[in-house]
Amino acid sequence: MLFPSLLDGLARRRSTVSIKRSRRSCQNESGREAADELAKDAKKSELMLKSSGIVKSNKSDNFASVCSKRGQKGINQDCALVWEEFGCQEDMVFCGIFDGHGPWGHVVAKRVRKSVPSSLLCNWQEALTSSTTSVGMDADVGLDRNVDIWRQSCLKTYAAIDQELKQNTKIDSFGSGTTALTIVKQGENLIVANVGDSRAVLATLSDDGSLVPLQLTIDFRPNIPEEAERIKQSKGLVFCLHDEPGVYRVWMPNGETPGLAISRAFGDYCVKDFGLISVPHVTQRSITSRDKFVILASDGVWDVISNQEAVEIVSSTLDREKSAKELVECAVRAWKYKKRGIAMDDISAICLFFHSTSSPPPPQHVHSFIKSSKQASGI
Repeated sequence: MLFPSLLDGLARRRSTVSIKRSRRSCQNESGREAADELAKDAKKSELMLKSSGIVKSNKSDNFASVCSKRGQKGINQDCALVWEEFGCQEDMVFCGIFDGHGPWGHVVAKRVRKSVPSSLLCNWQEALTSSTTSVGMDADVGLDRNVDIWRQSCLKTYAAIDQELKQNTKIDSFGSGTTALTIVKQGENLIVANVGDSRAVLATLSDDGSLVPLQLTIDFRPNIPEEAERIKQSKGLVFCLHDEPGVYRVWMPNGETPGLAISRAFGDYCVKDFGLISVPHVTQRSITSRDKFVILASDGVWDVISNQEAVEIVSSTLDREKSAKELVECAVRAWKYKKRGIAMDDISAICLFFHSTSSPPPPQHVHSFIKSSKQASGI
């Protein structure tokens, strides 16, 4: 199936004059301006959400709940994005969680959030057009080819944005950066791209009818053998501080800076020559009737909430509009009794539901977990 182009999407929303102008942009700037215009339209049509709330398209069964809460370290450096009808495609939705760090982390995270969707949409459209041209305009794009198109589009997008950051003189990303976890749901397929330690967890039904978690991403920490080897081969260092046993960090050869607790990130150019990369790990998952929802969250959630607990908290929330908020609030309470004396991190989550049907009732211990967390934190 050949999907409509970016210009076809614009044609449904713009006058002929505007379309001609966008067509010139698409030719001269590889579609970036056309994609940016679609993003603006999505925001005006309330199909794009950048803050806590919900977003729902009348043309799909998707439903997204979003919540973000500032921690105790200063400005909230997390940010999120949901874009329904991604690129004017009724069967597509884009979700992203971006967790900044360093003095300019909040600025870097917001910049990457703004750049990734439009750039990815543009690169996907170019790759799709190129692929269909090579096999024939009327040919269907098979699943394997489609996954490869998305993978190449993600790799190209992330590389270009990291380079743009490096050249941006208005943003100091030498010692600041951000993670990026994105999911594109296209029909019944999920394309997951991850840089950093934010995590995506799928809630799926087991054979006995209970909801179980399936982690879709890797937490890219410096102590993962493949990551540590790359860093060491690049003359970077990986070790823990004495007062942080088990927390491995990336250091420059002098061992003094920056002490980064992730092995992949946008920005952080002080260690880009010493093993840190911004290459995303891209995977695909075909959704079945057993799959109910997916959770995307920053490490502020996963540091205190297990995958199983997260799935149970979301499924036990009767009002799906409040599912992300309930998960974030449970994490806040968990920080108070699991991480006493440690400043709470920023906490953000997106809950993307696939179907209109309700999930099975949660087991009793879920309610007990929520109740006990409230009691432990004095709520």
